[in-house]
Amino acid sequence: MPLSFDPGEAYQFDWNQEVVVLADVTTTVKVDHMRLRHSRIFSARAYPRETQVMVFDALARVVAFFGGICTRGIYDNMTTAVDAVFLGKERKFNRRFLQMCSHYLFEPVACTPAAGWKKGQVENQVGMARERFFTTRLRFASYEELNAWLLDRCLEHARVHRHPELRDRTIVDVFKDEKPALMRMPSVPFDGFHALTAFVSKALLVRFNHNKYLVAARALGRPVEINAYADRVVIRQGDDIVAEHDHRYGRE
Repeated sequence: MPLSFDPGEAYQFDWNQEVVVLADVTTTVKVDHMRLRHSRIFSARAYPRETQVMVFDALARVVAFFGGICTRGIYDNMTTAVDAVFLGKERKFNRRFLQMCSHYLFEPVACTPAAGWKKGQVENQVGMARERFFTTRLRFASYEELNAWLLDRCLEHARVHRHPELRDRTIVDVFKDEKPALMRMPSVPFDGFHALTAFVSKALLVRFNHNKYLVAARALGRPVEINAYADRVVIRQGDDIVAEHDHRYGRE
């Protein structure tokens, strides 16, 4: 049975895996997909991993891209969002994930395990994006260049393809009508970092995620808090920022 959805009612989120060439190195990337169920407009962005900070970063960027957010977000039972799956529809969501939902004021919904049809639009999108965008091995200098290219392809798709139900209109035309129904983006994005405590070595290095980050000399002798974002690592002692670096995903 065909389903229809009110403007601003819900979006669907999913991940998939693709292989590209970044800086002349064959790399497996994780691509997040987010799709508005009414207008069918979607976005796709590549990341090194599927960690929780990637989920935070992906949603902040998508909310800025769409200019708002739906009242419900539909996810599968990914461990970055769901701590426990109970009988029926009951879930125990992760505390930090719920903090993000509260910041943007949307209701999270987790699908029943093995019930992919409940977010079938975005799962179909994954297959379509693989066929249209990733059939030829893509080559880019960096994630930034790759993601700029992906954003352009998403916009181009919305401009030239017809809405599956409103056949006389393009996806972007329907999105223009849906956009006023979206909840407005907060003035400050969710501060989506992963925090943990570490110690500073005598060489003024802090070890995190198989790499070492240099900190200011004043940090020696006291523990620091690492705030790891998708794109950067901020190291603090109280309110004092003693280091800030790009987040490296290699080893050593």
